[in-house]
Amino acid sequence: MIRRVEASLVGQRFLSGLLAAFALVSLLLATGGVYASMLFSAGQRRQEMGIRMAMGAGGAHVVGLVLRSGLSMTATGMVIGLPVSVGVARLLRGFLYGVSPMDPLTLGGVAALLAGSALLACLLPALKAARADPLETLKAE
Repeated sequence: MIRRVEASLVGQRFLSGLLAAFALVSLLLATGGVYASMLFSAGQRRQEMGIRMAMGAGGAHVVGLVLRSGLSMTATGMVIGLPVSVGVARLLRGFLYGVSPMDPLTLGGVAALLAGSALLACLLPALKAARADPLETLKAE
C-alpha cells in the first residue's frame, strides 16, 4: 500500500521539484538584476559620492546612501507585490495544498527572503562605492 501511495505521488513530487527549481532560478535572476541596477546607480552617482567623501563623509555614510536607495526600491516592490501575490494566490487556490492564500508565515518568509537577497545585492555595490578613492573619482569626471 505504501508503494502504491508513493507511486501515485511521483508526478506531484516532480512538479513540486520543478517549481522549486524555477523559483530558485527566478530568485537568482532577481538578485542579479538588483545587483546590476545598484551597480549602475552607484556608478552614475560616483562623482557625488567622491565629493561627499572629499568633504569628509565616511565610508559608512556612502554605504548608507546606496543601501537606502536600493532598499527603498525593494520596499516599494514589496508593497506593490504583496497584494498582487495575494490576488494571484486566490486564483490558484486549487493548487495550494495545506496552505491558505493568506498564510502570514509563508508571505512573511518570502518577503524576508526577498529582502535578504536584495540587501545582499545592494551591499556589494555599496561597499565598492565606499572603497573608491575620492581623488581618483573626481579626476575621472
